[in-house]
Amino acid sequence: MKKITLILSLLIVVLASCKQSKKTHAEAIPSQYVKEIHSYAQPNNAVIKHLNLAISVNFNEEIISGTASYDITNNNATILILDTKFLTIEKVEADGIATTFELGTFDEQLGQPLKISITKNTKKVTVHYKTTHKTEALQWLSPQQTADKKHPFLFTQGQAILTRTWIPIQDSPQIRITYNATVTVPKELMAVMSAENPKEKTANGIYHFTMKQPISPYLIALAVGDINYKPISNRTGVYAENSMLDKVHTEFSDMEKMVTAAENLYGTYAWEQFDVIVLPPSFPFGGMENPRLTFATPTVIAGDKSLTSLIAHELAHSWSGNLVTNATWEDFWLNEGFTVYFEMRIMEAIYGKERAEMLALIGRQDLEDELENFKDQPNDTKLKLDLTNRNPDDGMNSIAYDKGYLFLRTLEENVGREKFDAFLKSYFSAHAFSTMNTEKFIQYLNTHLLEKNNINFNTNEWVYEPGIPNNQVTIHSDKFKNILQTLHTFIENKEITNVTTSDWTPQEWVHFIRNFPDEMDLTHFKILDNTFNLTNSSNSYIAMVWYEQAIKHNYRENNIDANIEGFLTHVGRRWYVTTIFNAYKKSNKLDEALTIYKKTRANYHSVTVNTIDNLLGYTK
Repeated sequence: MKKITLILSLLIVVLASCKQSKKTHAEAIPSQYVKEIHSYAQPNNAVIKHLNLAISVNFNEEIISGTASYDITNNNATILILDTKFLTIEKVEADGIATTFELGTFDEQLGQPLKISITKNTKKVTVHYKTTHKTEALQWLSPQQTADKKHPFLFTQGQAILTRTWIPIQDSPQIRITYNATVTVPKELMAVMSAENPKEKTANGIYHFTMKQPISPYLIALAVGDINYKPISNRTGVYAENSMLDKVHTEFSDMEKMVTAAENLYGTYAWEQFDVIVLPPSFPFGGMENPRLTFATPTVIAGDKSLTSLIAHELAHSWSGNLVTNATWEDFWLNEGFTVYFEMRIMEAIYGKERAEMLALIGRQDLEDELENFKDQPNDTKLKLDLTNRNPDDGMNSIAYDKGYLFLRTLEENVGREKFDAFLKSYFSAHAFSTMNTEKFIQYLNTHLLEKNNINFNTNEWVYEPGIPNNQVTIHSDKFKNILQTLHTFIENKEITNVTTSDWTPQEWVHFIRNFPDEMDLTHFKILDNTFNLTNSSNSYIAMVWYEQAIKHNYRENNIDANIEGFLTHVGRRWYVTTIFNAYKKSNKLDEALTIYKKTRANYHSVTVNTIDNLLGYTK
């Protein structure tokens, strides 16, 4: 009996050991990556963990060439799949030995899968490659397209899925990697990246970079030009061309205050350095939150810090987006809705509640315009999107930004700011350097905020239903209320009296101009233009909304047509360009728009070109 008992006991131990061994093995190789419709990669089989980039930048041929070497985690796979688009793949090595590879069928949006033969023990893969003239992430600028007009310039723009056009990569936001890079450029130029950066030019044009925190591929960024650096504090500073450096430094002199305000809200800044580079005007976005080095448009250099909410926005991405990243582009609102909310809190902390509320109200107006644009596509007004067979850019609009903000602002109003701040701080801390999808966030929200505080909230309606729920918070601004009264009086009397417009912020001017009534006659335009010289405004934001209204109302005085064309020639910021060309289209002036666009198209980055081509129905 004892012998039988002993045998049974041993059997139980062995079975338990086998079960535990199987569990341990399963935990060592989890299927942690969700299905990604915008990437060919199969990261649950083999995934990149570190990139070592060694490239040369050739301005004469407008090509980047070199090697991309990857440290991989291999799940007994015999194929490593990378995303590529418009790249020439010259040869591939696995653990230092030449291996076979195949480029799959080309897709207009996704490019081609690069299928590399590996063994189950392969740890390192190296791809020898070069870009082509079709590469969409790169914009090569002639000296004439720069501020100083002496040397050429290059910058990259990887969001959403364009990094694959200049680096073979597993181009999904859920695949976070560290990277090193050695970049060789002409000796008179400086290279900077979303990494640890030089503060001055090297003698030989060779630059070394390290990004030790894991980031998503769309955040790998490079800029090369005749630039210099000027510090603001020991962890903040600016890069710009020589003629702009002092202006940029003055405009962004509150950067350290912004970092401190952000840390006071939601925890320590995790990236050591926060610098900004101001690029030539063809840069397609207001800003791009590349870790350690935000890329920014020169259109925010207004001379009075009035448009620096953009810097607060890109800084906020250091938490929402860079630290906790949307797992897929269908979860994009998790990046941008949180960032707009965080931006408003930074602006409130530094510049006061009223300025933050004006910014929030402008965003609310943008959202209303977007809802109107999508009235025939209501599913596109959901926060969680279905982007099957669509470009991720289709979801990068005011819905993600401003509906996302409104959702979080309404949550704050329901639970109280103190509890909401504690929740956000814990959310960023608990998920630092990881990715998040909508379903996981809702689960975390329910567990750590709503159920904890016994609060019922219509989260699913906000996230999964079109439109704006009825429990949305109402945003107030006394200054905007006064602006509308001033506009009403002006329409009645054709003069602005008893108002000190010299104290108006650009946000007040934008609110004033945006709310022109449809029936406003040209006399009003002429009075305003002659009084305030709006056609020649040096503030790009004011100029954009003024030109939009002038086109809609057919105002043609004071050489405004030439000014609009000049603006569209020199400014490549997609939001501004799209707004103006859309005004032409909606005003049945498509021929005028196309005439201008044929002249200006070559100045724009591919991100802007793709948008305007579709808007105007342009074909070469």
